[in-house]
Amino acid sequence: MNYIRTAMLLAGMTALFMGVGFVIGGTGGMTIAFIIALAMNAFGYWNADKMVLRMHNAQEVDARTAPKFYRIVEQLARNANLPMPKVYIINNQQPNAFATGRNPQNAAVAATTGLLRMLNADEVAGVMAHELTHVKKRDTLTMTITATFAGAISMLGNFAFFFGSNRNNPFGFVGVLVAIIVAPLAAMMVQMAISRTREYAADRGGAEISGKPMALASALSKISNGVVHVRNPEAEATPATAHMFIINPLSGEKMDDLFATHPSTENRIAALREIDREMGRHGGVKPMAPAGFTASRDSRPRKSGGGMPGPWGRLPDDTDDRPRKPLGLRDETSYGQ
Repeated sequence: MNYIRTAMLLAGMTALFMGVGFVIGGTGGMTIAFIIALAMNAFGYWNADKMVLRMHNAQEVDARTAPKFYRIVEQLARNANLPMPKVYIINNQQPNAFATGRNPQNAAVAATTGLLRMLNADEVAGVMAHELTHVKKRDTLTMTITATFAGAISMLGNFAFFFGSNRNNPFGFVGVLVAIIVAPLAAMMVQMAISRTREYAADRGGAEISGKPMALASALSKISNGVVHVRNPEAEATPATAHMFIINPLSGEKMDDLFATHPSTENRIAALREIDREMGRHGGVKPMAPAGFTASRDSRPRKSGGGMPGPWGRLPDDTDDRPRKPLGLRDETSYGQ
C-alpha cells in the first residue's frame, strides 16, 4: 500500500511539475519539465536521503564515537524488528530529529545536538522510536522525495518570474503570476497532506516501540518550545524539508495553522495521553532500557565547562562563538562520554 501511495504521489508531483512548465513555456516548457521530473524521480529514489542529510550538515556517528546515543537507536531498532539504520548527529542548537532513506535497509536517523542536550534518555528514546516508525512504515521514501520535488517546484515558480514572459507562454502575465504564487502553495499543500496524518501514526508507533508514551509526550513539549526560541538556519534555507522533522523547524515563524505541515503539539500530546491510558489498561509495554543508561533529569546549562549535561555526556557548546572543528570520528569531544 505504501508503494502505491508513493507512486501516486510521484505521479501527482510530476503532473504539477509539468503543469508549471506548461504555464511558463507552453508545450516545450511542459516537455522539458517532464524530462526533468523523470530525472528527479530516478535521482530522488537513490540519492534524496543523502542530499537531505548533506543539506543539514549531518555527521555520521557509530558505537565508538557516540556509544550511548547509538545504543539507544540500536535497542529501538531491535524492538521494532528493523535493520540497524545509520545514525547521524547534526551540530545545531535547535532540538529536532528526522529520519530518511528509501527503505528500512537503507535508512538513517538524525538528531540535533540541541535535542541531545535538552532531553533525557527516555525522551530521546521516544523521539527516535517515532522516527523508526516512519522507517518501518516506509514513510521516509515518500517524505524525502516530496522534499526534493517541493523544492524543485518552488524553484520552477521562481524561474517563471524571470523567464515566463517569453512568446511561448500561452497565458501571458497572468500565467506567470499563477506559477509564482500557486506552484509553491501547491507544493506546500502536498507536504501538509503527507505529513499531518503520518505524525499521529508515528507517535503511536514510537510509544509502542519505546514503551513510554509520556516520555515522547514530554519530548514533544520540550522540542516544540525549543523551536520557537531557537532558529534553524539550515532548515530556513531549505524549507522544503520541514515536513520531515518531528516538529516543524520553522515553527518559530508565525504561520497559519491551516498551512501547518504538522498537527498541533497539544493534539499530539493529548493522543499520547490516551495511548498511555490504553497501554495501562492492557498491561502496558515493557519499557525499553538499554544497558548502561541512567537518564539525566538535568538539562540546564552548566555555568562553565563549555557544554551541557545529559545522558550522552558533554556535548560541544554550539552557543560558543569560538571556531570549532566539524564533528567527525576523531573529533567526538563529548558524545557518549
